[in-house]
Amino acid sequence: MSRAVRLAHAGLWLATIGGILLALAPIGYRLSWWSLRVSLFWLLGASIVLGALAVLVSLVAAFLARRFSGAQGFGAALAGVLLGAVVGGYPAAHAIKARRVPPIHDVTTDTANPPVFVALAETRRAAPNGLDYAGDEVAALQKRAYPDVMTLRSSLPPAELFARAVKVVADSGWQVVESMPQEGRLEATATTRMFGFKDDVVVRVRAATDGSELDVRSMSRIGTSDIGANAARIRAFMEQMHAAGA
Repeated sequence: MSRAVRLAHAGLWLATIGGILLALAPIGYRLSWWSLRVSLFWLLGASIVLGALAVLVSLVAAFLARRFSGAQGFGAALAGVLLGAVVGGYPAAHAIKARRVPPIHDVTTDTANPPVFVALAETRRAAPNGLDYAGDEVAALQKRAYPDVMTLRSSLPPAELFARAVKVVADSGWQVVESMPQEGRLEATATTRMFGFKDDVVVRVRAATDGSELDVRSMSRIGTSDIGANAARIRAFMEQMHAAGA
């Protein structure tokens, strides 16, 4: 077996092991096999390292295969490059994003008077991130990072706007905890796909001079930073509201 083939196989093994660790990170956390820290810092960190090594080793193998081995092992080397790039690149992209967004986990369209959790109050008090809004510092960070996260103002009457919000929440797949049309308040929980993190959402609809206004607050239960997830959730919700004619 030539050196190129051996290196190609080594690259594939590195990428495969990295892929297994990448898959185990959310699975193990969801099944309570280990802590979130183990998943994020050890398993995902290892998958980034192994993915990068797989790409480097496979590139060397591809070069040797082309140059000295009559392309023997080139296909395996190419597979190692592609698999390594996916295995290392996916968690690396999230790590880079985490450094680019502010370290906050509570995002709202109204930072001066955020919608309040009522039905989910006890759940939030028991969560690591608590219930209370952190105040001016978080508001300033949010406004710099997500200036487009704003109150939705509509010409619709409050009851109609609330009804459309209820439908959008249902379409989003969130678990509704309480819906109070008479108060203009809806509370729900969204679950992230990969790790199954629980983020709580409260929608508030109030009467305004020319119709009504809608505010949303999305807050993670754990984690100092949400890596932009709550802002993205609110943006998607507002886009769906606009599409619904709000």
